[in-house]
Amino acid sequence: MSALEIHGLTLMRGQTCTARDVSLRFRPGAVNAILGPNGTGKSSLIKAMFGELTPKAGRITLGDQVLNRRNLYRWRGVIGYMPQDTGIEAALSTLDVVLLGRMDALHMHIGDDDLHAALSAMRAVGIDHLAQRDVQSLSGGQRQLALFAQVMLRDPQVLLLDEPVSALDMHHQMVLLEHVRAETRARGLITVMVLHDLSLAAQFADRITLLGDARIVAEGAPGDVLTPEIVGPLYRVAVERLTDSLGHPVIRPIARQSFPSTGL
Repeated sequence: MSALEIHGLTLMRGQTCTARDVSLRFRPGAVNAILGPNGTGKSSLIKAMFGELTPKAGRITLGDQVLNRRNLYRWRGVIGYMPQDTGIEAALSTLDVVLLGRMDALHMHIGDDDLHAALSAMRAVGIDHLAQRDVQSLSGGQRQLALFAQVMLRDPQVLLLDEPVSALDMHHQMVLLEHVRAETRARGLITVMVLHDLSLAAQFADRITLLGDARIVAEGAPGDVLTPEIVGPLYRVAVERLTDSLGHPVIRPIARQSFPSTGL
């Protein structure tokens, strides 16, 4: 499978520039994390890759395909997209929500293969016991896992995950991210996810992009990007870098040594 590439992308939301001349390349089989302070354009970048935001300049390509309005349906057909908002208004069971991942293939009769695949996707993230629960009765974290299982049921070639662990406890964060990494490598997926936890990103991402003021501040391997010299000024807080038992960098803020506020 070819790489997903962003070429000189500029995005606007009203009068606000959310991406300024951004160029990135995401290759198959690698987990990519987009990090940065609030309001630096992380979600806008994910939405643009899904085709929800139209660039003011630049283009997005997947192999020889160029994203545009004419091929939007085909483009999205290979993408599993999980936005930040996990709100589900319909009165459905958790299993029904997951099965919506195969909406295009479902008919009046749901086959055994679809049910088996849906339950397998739920089992992989530890929510198969919630199959018959009303989705409205689930916690925010449980709904997040159900929507992730729905995304995986689509059998995507590209995974776009916007803060997929924001509502999860520590155990389920590890379950989901370990599953993302394993599936990315086993299937050769192109995976791009927005995270806020720098140390989690250091554990699970092969490449990290740091955004600041709608621009790329740094891009590369976690050990090269997550340094006090880069992270501290970007987040306006003093930090120190430790190393965990597996050799991953751990970024820890130091209290009462913040950088001057920029008014955000």
